[in-house]
Amino acid sequence: MEDEVDRLVAAWRRERPDLDVEPLEVLSRVSRLARHLDRARRLAFAEHQLEPWEFDVLTSLRRAGAPYQLSPGQLLTQTLVTSGTMTNRIDRLAKKGLVRREPDPNDRRGVLVRLTEEGQDRADEALAGLLAQERAILAELSTAQRHELAGLLRQLTAPFDNVPG
Repeated sequence: MEDEVDRLVAAWRRERPDLDVEPLEVLSRVSRLARHLDRARRLAFAEHQLEPWEFDVLTSLRRAGAPYQLSPGQLLTQTLVTSGTMTNRIDRLAKKGLVRREPDPNDRRGVLVRLTEEGQDRADEALAGLLAQERAILAELSTAQRHELAGLLRQLTAPFDNVPG
């Protein structure tokens, strides 16, 4: 089965035989797949009236476990945005009734961001929709192939995830 990347690689091999274009065979496919995943994510979230960044914050809180709350600093770490961006996001989610700020009982100056019942429902429903989209994308692969691919991709991404700062 030939795909667009095969045609791209063949053209580069013809036009630039002096270059090793083998990385394109893998990374161009990863890049194309990332675009398809982004579309699938946006569709799944839009069905639940969520933006991708809203899903990221809500699911960070949901994954924290009951009582589904984190400090703004913990949310920063999980979502990789600046402090100002996170403050704006919390404000917007609070205005929609998806999160609320509560005093931190361990720090009189601090606050905790807590998922509301509506926020939890929206996060859960959007996650189910996302997983359905992702299962459809992976449908051509057997369970063994999915496990093998996950392991290979982990090997490539782990060094980036473990870089300080």
